[in-house]
Amino acid sequence: MANLLDPESSTVLIIGCGTWGSSTALWLARSGYKHVTVLDPYPVPSPISAGNDVNKIVEGRSRKPFESYSGPKAEFEWTGNEVRADATDAWANDPLFREFYHETGYIISASRPETIKELYDDEQPTVENGFTEVNTAAQFRSLMPEGVLTGDFPGWKGWYKARGAGWVHARKALIAATTEAQRIGVKLVTAEVTRLIFEGGDVKGAVVADGMSYRADRTLLCAGASAPQLLDLRNQLRPTAWTLAHMKMTIEEVNLYKDLPVLFNVERGFFVEPDVDNHELKICDEHPGYCNWSKSTLDCGRASTPFARHQIPKNSEQGIRQFLQETMPHLADRSFSFARICWCADTPDREFLISKHPDYPSLVLGVGGSGHGFMHIPVIGKYIMQCMEDELEPRMQRTWRWRPETAVGRDWDALQGRWGGPNKVRNLADLGEGEWTEVGARL
Repeated sequence: MANLLDPESSTVLIIGCGTWGSSTALWLARSGYKHVTVLDPYPVPSPISAGNDVNKIVEGRSRKPFESYSGPKAEFEWTGNEVRADATDAWANDPLFREFYHETGYIISASRPETIKELYDDEQPTVENGFTEVNTAAQFRSLMPEGVLTGDFPGWKGWYKARGAGWVHARKALIAATTEAQRIGVKLVTAEVTRLIFEGGDVKGAVVADGMSYRADRTLLCAGASAPQLLDLRNQLRPTAWTLAHMKMTIEEVNLYKDLPVLFNVERGFFVEPDVDNHELKICDEHPGYCNWSKSTLDCGRASTPFARHQIPKNSEQGIRQFLQETMPHLADRSFSFARICWCADTPDREFLISKHPDYPSLVLGVGGSGHGFMHIPVIGKYIMQCMEDELEPRMQRTWRWRPETAVGRDWDALQGRWGGPNKVRNLADLGEGEWTEVGARL
């Protein structure tokens, strides 16, 4: 279908107001679209949105010419770097987002020799790329003020990058994007979408829980891990959850931990400096993820269904406390003030799925964050809008295309380049009530 949209008169419906939905709404509004409606079950920030978080890691990139890439994955690699470079520029220069970016630097590391080698091959943490080696516990401890890192770092090896990396305040960026989109004219409706409107061989909008229909010239599905509940995505998405916890810090600790580089071990976990608003330190353990498996009527035979829970499995708590024991043992026994599971959706190759649907020409997909979607919030909506307008750069279009052939016979338990924990994907449905932390809900 050729693009026949008129920003002044065409109607656009976005399903989902998390990271990608809010970014898309913002880009449409900034580009002059006058009739944009966004549907989400919750007010912004949604308690189940992965973007509703105090921080996310950002590693900046610089643009490289396509000719510098080679091999069968050249287009994939160029696309990933180009979009990350675009986001890097936006975090630094877009007045709406730059106040939320903290260029503190970061430390990437691993613990087992085989993982250390894989990490090096993936990241290329060379001197030319701005990294210095970190080989001993004393070297790790020296990268932060005395009293922050007190652990022995058993088996750890890493690399430190002082510039071009850090973290962003995710929740504030998400709220800012949505607020600005609404200011320009986007309509945000709090309503749960129950089904798409399939009509005349196309998608014409969506129906919400109270029975009301929202029709539009274009429907953009940006529902993250919940998207498979609305559309058969041919096994291209695997809703997968990760885990996080907070602990209260004293004023003195908050000041001591200010402006720290991010410490990230791909097998153990990571932490970012405490949130100054709530005086809480967020810690995540690393693992290949949790699914919530149940029987499915689709060909795959099972489905992972997201749900909200402000607790984490006790085996995840053990992972967090092991990470703390190795890095900050003085915090290892401190109680959690908050915890939650955080859902994302993996494609088989962990590339985004940004595409028009081949069977429904008015339906545009903006899903498949695959664990690295949030840092692109300043720009990802531009690419979803360009896809809608048939203006997406051809190499990006091929990388993010509708590609169910990659999910034929999909290994639902694949680690997908992740490490940590028991080195397997675990099933939340296997847990009993006594196997969750006792942290109370706090929305």
